[in-house]
Amino acid sequence: MEIALGYELLYEFPQPTPMLLMLNVHYSRAADIIVPDTMTTTPAVPMAAYRDGFGNWCTRLVAPAGQFRIASAGTVHDAGQADPVPYHAWQHQVQDLPEECLVFLLGSRYCETDELTEIAWQLFGHTPPGWARVQAVCDWVHNHIVFNYEHARPTKTALQAFHEARGVCRDYAHLALTFCRCLNIPARYCTGYLSDVGETGPFTPMDFAGWFEAYLANEWHMFDPRNNKPRRGRVLIAQGRDATDVAITNTFGPNQLTSFTVWTHPTPA
Repeated sequence: MEIALGYELLYEFPQPTPMLLMLNVHYSRAADIIVPDTMTTTPAVPMAAYRDGFGNWCTRLVAPAGQFRIASAGTVHDAGQADPVPYHAWQHQVQDLPEECLVFLLGSRYCETDELTEIAWQLFGHTPPGWARVQAVCDWVHNHIVFNYEHARPTKTALQAFHEARGVCRDYAHLALTFCRCLNIPARYCTGYLSDVGETGPFTPMDFAGWFEAYLANEWHMFDPRNNKPRRGRVLIAQGRDATDVAITNTFGPNQLTSFTVWTHPTPA
């Protein structure tokens, strides 16, 4: 199937303000792009693109004073299949992990491994290593956290999500991937589009979604503790240690986000 996706962000800036943006479909889906998700701005400004240390596509620009619109609309091909479930994926010994995975065992801005390691082993030390252990983490986090946009907070960490038991998709992902790191399983944060294909309503206004990947059996495998079931129409934008590395926008000056719209849906046959 073909999936239409895009966004529109409206800002008010009191002065010219530099921005870093991470909004393009991930390079791993490049072969699936039918209509490129080219970023446009109103008013038009010069933009420069680069790849960050995790391979994500990024854009630099300077927003002018006043109202500023950032938007894109693209189309990707998707197999239409549900997220794979790697039941037999085994867990590596730490000494056998590739060097590039080791950073995803460490604590980071939103993932306090030092604070949660003892709790992680108490909760999951009895589970079979590998896929079953990661899924046990996802099951527990899915049942522990109550989802509500009212509980969203850009500074909330995994430890705070654990204690508050309230949050949004990024909080589910942060807590689950932190537990995985505590259990010696490399885990990285992901953000992107997640369609409602095959789901039943009622539907809330769409947003970018957060999930995580765990390194098992020589591959990165996707896990989604917020939904905790295979979904269809997932399109990756960026990966990193936590939400710090995959922020869709970073603004270097005062501003007000006045409108935020995200969409993704199958195109008509």
